[in-house]
Amino acid sequence: MTIKNDLRNPLARARGLGSAKEGVSHWVLQRVTAVAMIFLGLYFVGLVISLVHADFATARATFARPWNAVLLIALVLTMFRHLTIGLQVIIEDYVHTRWLEVASLVVIKFIAVLAALSGVLAVLRIALGN
Repeated sequence: MTIKNDLRNPLARARGLGSAKEGVSHWVLQRVTAVAMIFLGLYFVGLVISLVHADFATARATFARPWNAVLLIALVLTMFRHLTIGLQVIIEDYVHTRWLEVASLVVIKFIAVLAALSGVLAVLRIALGN
């Protein structure tokens, strides 16, 4: 008979509570989106700076180029994914009322999806000339 060393609280062990096995994936994904946003953000700032003295038609034509549109959509999606992960971690750590935690997570994800779709739609409207 082997005795397994378990460092969990006996009450947590009885309830089956322990690691949800999701913390590392959230941590890695947030770091990956942060690095992607550094590059995409620098690209966006450079693009905007290059258009400082341009007229509206030139700016619109620049944003409508396929690579610019793809990179702008990538920036919008990455930014809102990063935001969602960060807010989820904050809510899970600091909101201790279960119904408020779940409601907050649902609202944040709903708003983030709507905002990301709005951003993608805006870029597509510029890129497709509509």
